[in-house]
Order: sequence, then C-alpha cells, then structure tokens
Amino acid sequence: MMSRIVTDAGFMLAMAAPNQGNPIIQLIPFALVLGIFYFIILLPMKKRQKKVQDFLSALKVGDRIVTSGGIFGVITKVNNDQSVQLQIAQNVKVDLARTAIVGYQGQDPVVDGTHT
Repeated sequence: MMSRIVTDAGFMLAMAAPNQGNPIIQLIPFALVLGIFYFIILLPMKKRQKKVQDFLSALKVGDRIVTSGGIFGVITKVNNDQSVQLQIAQNVKVDLARTAIVGYQGQDPVVDGTHT
C-alpha cells in the first residue's frame, strides 16, 4: 500500500512540473497575443491618427469648420503649422490652434473627441 502512495505522489509531482519543451513553442501564445493587440488596437489607431493629420494639414482659407468647443467659423488665414485665424462673426476674428478643429460644418467630425 505504501508503494502505491509513493507512486501516486511521484505521478502528481510529475504532472505539476512545468513542461521543459522547446522555448520557442512556449513563446507562440505571447506572439499571438501581441499580433492580435497590434491588429485590433494599434493599427486602427494609426489609421485614425493619419486621417486626422491629413485633415488638419489640408485646411485652407475659406473652409467652414467647427471647433471642439462648438464654435462655427470660416478660416480667413493660415498662420503656420500650429494655428489658423478663424472668423466667427462679422469683424470678429480669433487665432485658433489647428488641433481644436474637429471637422467641416455640416459633416461628421473627423476627430472623435480625442486629439492627437
């Protein structure tokens, strides 16, 4: 009877020991998780960021836009890469950061509430 208990205990220890197989095979699940993370989260984020960057760089004088604060206006001057001048009423012009512009008037916002 005692030998059976010792044999069962040895079997249980062998089952609990980690598999000492090929280390590359053990890394496959981690690689799959990283691949899934890239294709589900990072790739769409990069595409959205590129779309927003293209939108902001294509702004020109005369574009009717909406800001993140809900202000409607017309671009009257493109100052530099960082800002534009916006006419929000007759004889009322303000300088505005490009990143505050979320889309064109009458269209869905290009920026989804997050700034890049």
